[in-house]
Amino acid sequence: MGKLYAVGFGPGGYEHMTVKAIEAIKNADIVTGYTTYVDMMKPYFPDKEYLSTPMTKEIDRCAMALDLAAEGKTIAMISSGDSGIYGMAGILHEIAMEKKSDVEIETVPGVTAASMAASVLGAPLMHDFAVISLSDLMTPYNLIMKRIDCAGQGDMIVCLYNPKSKKRADYVEKAADILMKYRDPKTPVGIVRHAGRAEESSCITTLDKVKDAPIDMFSIVIIGNSNTYVKEGKMITPRGYQDKYGFGGLHE
Repeated sequence: MGKLYAVGFGPGGYEHMTVKAIEAIKNADIVTGYTTYVDMMKPYFPDKEYLSTPMTKEIDRCAMALDLAAEGKTIAMISSGDSGIYGMAGILHEIAMEKKSDVEIETVPGVTAASMAASVLGAPLMHDFAVISLSDLMTPYNLIMKRIDCAGQGDMIVCLYNPKSKKRADYVEKAADILMKYRDPKTPVGIVRHAGRAEESSCITTLDKVKDAPIDMFSIVIIGNSNTYVKEGKMITPRGYQDKYGFGGLHE
């Protein structure tokens, strides 16, 4: 019996991969994944055997990987970011259970888009935050907006994945309108495009102007809480150290 790794390789660059992710890919007989992700890994691991499938073929990919592992091969199924956060680990376990497979599966975590984008902006995720995908392919629109509302009520920092597409051109604007029921329109909003990749770019705007910001499916949008501020080009959410230890005034 072989082994199947669900590997999160981070944003895409070798420097952001964990040692464990690198070892899992190096030790695999076959590396499999979504075509775009496989193409990203080929320059770093050119000698590996690759099997890729297009988008929407996730179930077929998992079944194929499980069958290959059952034959005694070591398989690395790759996902960008963290394989357990909007990645392949969940569906892989579900398919394995459905097939009653006894293949050993190990999830290898990676740097997710939220933490990568936050590092570019400064330190906006220093307190409780919610990660919400605006894609309605798997989740109904009304439920997405309910989650936005709940995060707003809880004064949570909100990190938006899949924020805008041609079919969902106004979802970010609607999310902003919901959050402005609970927080100042001038709340800082950070936008990072292609976080951790060669094409990376970023900007900081405010909640009331987010509709005019350059946002697409390659973007991560981080909306601050009521205490988030911007200073010297950095977006920072204080955790409360200055209040606890009595040396306030850091961002006044």
